Formats: sequence, C-alpha cells, structure tokens
Amino acid sequence: MKPAVILLSGGLDSATVLAMAREQGFACHCLSVDYGQRHSTELAAARRVAAAQGAREFRVLHLDMNQFGGSALTDMGLTVPTGGVATSGIPITYVPARNTIMLALAMGWAEVLGADDLFVGVNAVDYSGYPDCRPEFIRAFETMANLATRAGVEGHRLHIHAPLIDMTKAQIIETGHRLGVDYGLTISCYQADDQGRACGLCDSCRLRRAGFEAAGVADPTPYR
Repeated sequence: MKPAVILLSGGLDSATVLAMAREQGFACHCLSVDYGQRHSTELAAARRVAAAQGAREFRVLHLDMNQFGGSALTDMGLTVPTGGVATSGIPITYVPARNTIMLALAMGWAEVLGADDLFVGVNAVDYSGYPDCRPEFIRAFETMANLATRAGVEGHRLHIHAPLIDMTKAQIIETGHRLGVDYGLTISCYQADDQGRACGLCDSCRLRRAGFEAAGVADPTPYR
C-alpha cells in the first residue's frame, strides 16, 4: 500500500477525504494541528475518526497561532458570527495562513515517509469565502511543493489531492455515507462545547445541517 498523508481536522469533510483515500488503497497517515483553536474537541474527534477508519498512524502537531490572533477561531476577544452564512467578503473566521501552514507541515511529513500523495478536505463550493480553499491555491501549493522538496527535485512528484473541492456539502455527505463514514464521530462547529455539542448557528453548523437535509441523510450532530 502506498503511503499518503491526510490532513484530518475532526470535521465532516476531512473524515470523508480519509475514507476516499482508503478506498483508493492508500496507507493513511493522519495529521491534525493544534493551532490554538477555540476548542480541542475537534482534535479528539480527529483521533476517533482515524481509529474508526483504520488509519496507519495519527499525529497531532502543536502550533500556537492564537499568539497572532486575527481570527474568531483563535482570538477569544472576537465573536464567531451566528447570523447566517456570509455571502460576500472574507469572514472573521478565516485563520490567516492556516491552510498554507498545515499543507507545509503535511508536505514535510510526506517527504520523510516517502509519500507522494497528500490529501486535504478543502471545498470551494459550500464554503464561507476562504481564499485558501480555492483550486488555484491548491495548484499553486503543489507547484511550490515540487520546487521546495528534495523529493520533488529528484523526480518523486508530490500530488496534492483535494477531492471535495468542486462538491456540494450534500454530495460530500452522500459520498461518505456510501463509504461508511460515521459522521457521529465528527465535529464541525466553530464553537463546540466541552461535550462536543454544536451551537447550530455558526456558518459551519448551518452548512453541515443543510448538507444532511439536502442529502436525505439523518444528521447525527448533537446540538446544544
């Protein structure tokens, strides 16, 4: 089995990506990042998802991005919006450089593992305006990765897989449901409590709930 690194957040999207990578026959090495986000329950969810799907390995890297702030997900002085999904502009829940940093960390681990494949659950359809979820960002990062690594220079081209990038949330859930993903293990809420209960009002909760409704799949999310 070829090794692959999977960025695993503990949310719905990354759990689906892990299942898709497994279906393709990859030995999955899962990476989560504790970047100073509002709650650690998503890291516990990532560990559960990795175990449930038989990941070869699961690791958490610690990087305290709340020292910079600038996002409602890392700065407790900022409020997570709950009035509805943003339709224009970049919302305050955008974490500056987060996906760039996470992909760079995954790229480094992939090179050490001798893995040519890296999977990430970014989505450019049902998303809240994040610039680092766009196809052009993924293409640009892949180009950079193959210029920046020994593996790339020596001809072992690194491939960044973003299989959800053009899918709606309903299509993602339908795919995961077919692959047997237990979405009850996942957490998507930006401000889940210590018991893992979702607020039901933030952008991520709204998109998740609407996705289950559109897919005709029961929503296992515990809401408070």
